[in-house]
Amino acid sequence: MAQTSTLSATPRTASGKGVARSLRRAGQIPAVIYGRGRDPEGLALDATALNRMLTKVRASTTILDVHVGDREPVKALIREIQRDPVKAEIIHIDLYEVHADEAITVEVPLRFVGTAEGVRNNGGVFEAISHTVEIEVLPANIPEFIEVDVSALGVGQSLHVGDLSFAAGEILTDDGVTICTVVAPKVEEAAPAEAEAEEAAAEPELIRKPKAEEEGDEE
Repeated sequence: MAQTSTLSATPRTASGKGVARSLRRAGQIPAVIYGRGRDPEGLALDATALNRMLTKVRASTTILDVHVGDREPVKALIREIQRDPVKAEIIHIDLYEVHADEAITVEVPLRFVGTAEGVRNNGGVFEAISHTVEIEVLPANIPEFIEVDVSALGVGQSLHVGDLSFAAGEILTDDGVTICTVVAPKVEEAAPAEAEAEEAAAEPELIRKPKAEEEGDEE
C-alpha cells in the first residue's frame, strides 16, 4: 500500500527568477504540477510545511493529496526536488498528477532482511550493491520498499534483480543487475617489517663457534 500525505499549495501566475527569489524570501517554494490531460500550472508551497513533510515520508514513492486553493485535491507524486548547490535548501519542486488507472514508473528502495548463511557460519562479509530498483505500478500499489531475504546466501553467492519478486507490478531494472553478495573474509597480510622480524625469530641461534674458529683458538 502506497504511503500518502497532504500538501497545500496556492496558484501563481507569474514566473521567472525574480519571482522565484521573492517567493523564497517570503518563506515559499516555487513549484509546478503537470500530468496527463492538464497543462503545467505554477504553484507556491509553504517551505516550513514542505520540509516538515519530507522528514516523515519518502518523497519519490509517497502519493500526495495536493490542495490548490479551494479546489478538489488532486493526487500527485514528487518528480524532482531542486536544491541550492551550496546551501542545499529546496529551490523548486516538480509534481506529477497521477490517476488510479495509470501505471507510473517510480524508484523504490530495497530492504535487506535476515543474516546470510555465509556470514553466520563462514565469517563472510555481506555487501549491498544496489539499494533501489525501478518499477512500473498503479499508484495505489506503490510499495514503501521491496523486501529481500538474504538468509540463504553463502560465501561467493549473489542475488540479482531477476531473483526479486514483485506481484503488484513490473520491475523495470535489468534482471542481471547484482543487488547484493557475500564475499570471503579478507586475510590481512603481515607488514614487511613484521614478516622479517618473524623470520629472524624463527632462525636457530648460534651458540657455538664454527669448528675452524675453535681449532684456531686451541693453537
